[in-house]
Amino acid sequence: MTHADPSSPLQALARIRPDVRAMHAYAVQPATGMLKMDAMENPFRLPAHLQAALGQRLGALALNRYPGERMADLQAALARHAGMPEGHRIVLGNGSDELIGLVSLACARPGTGERPVVLAPVPGFVMYAMSAQLQGLDFVGVPLTPDFALDEPAMLAAIARHRPAITFIAYPNNPTATLWDEGAVQRIIDAAGAQGGIVVMDEAYQPFASRTWIDRMRAEPARNAHVLLMRTLSKFGLAGVRLGYLIGAAALVAEIDKVRPPYNVSVLNCEAALFALEHAEVFAAQAAELRAQRTELLAALRAMPGVEKVWDSQANMVLVRVADSAKAYEGMKTRKVLVKNVSTMHPLLANCLRLTVGAAEDNNQMLAALQASL
Repeated sequence: MTHADPSSPLQALARIRPDVRAMHAYAVQPATGMLKMDAMENPFRLPAHLQAALGQRLGALALNRYPGERMADLQAALARHAGMPEGHRIVLGNGSDELIGLVSLACARPGTGERPVVLAPVPGFVMYAMSAQLQGLDFVGVPLTPDFALDEPAMLAAIARHRPAITFIAYPNNPTATLWDEGAVQRIIDAAGAQGGIVVMDEAYQPFASRTWIDRMRAEPARNAHVLLMRTLSKFGLAGVRLGYLIGAAALVAEIDKVRPPYNVSVLNCEAALFALEHAEVFAAQAAELRAQRTELLAALRAMPGVEKVWDSQANMVLVRVADSAKAYEGMKTRKVLVKNVSTMHPLLANCLRLTVGAAEDNNQMLAALQASL
């Protein structure tokens, strides 16, 4: 009996899907010793007394048991926190990323030769296209206007042409930080619903936005019955906890729940999220401080020579255009400040940098590094 050379994995690699082998893994930039302003994280730690209280809570958990009834407690707490409408249901995810994947998985048609369409405005969150590809759906991106507004006629034409199974609308959008016109969004939702599609409203940045789609779901439930509202606790202040949630009509959410791994949220994640919701006022104050800092940051960027364009923001990030984004990015990195060079994501983002809104001290350091790098 002959054996394959164990030092060569090439035969086994051939079993990996060609499209996966052609992909790049999601890269997280090394940040040791850097001021991290590239990932829209909340800069504020829990106060010391709450750290101690949370430590006691987590230390007392039965880690030898699978997650149980506390998941229902967390669902109820999140439903209250979000103001979930009557007749709706909630499902938990390991961050929004998992929920995007679950919605895609639930709509995929393996073995049928059919490739349902996922549609979203671009530039947008990269996981919409990535999840579509991995689950065997086709992704159609509809470009925004040059000023990053929704191109409503183009969106409506794409919906009529492609009849998407899923339409993702980020509200506000990443990386542009724009909160699109409410009337245009509703008309797009209506068009998607008229041909039997699902709309996922991604409200990852809701703590920093001036409005939320859940108000429209409550005001006109029948008109928004095909809408799934997705949120995360990452921007709330718990990026390390990895907890997202999806709210929608009970019958629709029940189907998404069927493809969810049974223990996808750990007891540690669950308890940390419950603890945070019990102290929601602490996180609300942090969000208010970041909104105030955003106003100051926007003003400082608009006054800075060499910054060509600064877009309004409804999130905890600001998009700017400079003459040479690669040079500015590398210059800031040399000065120990990490931001996101988004210029290669889409032609509309040429020479654009995405800056996280941080605490006053962090913002000042970031501004100084940017000014020195232009």
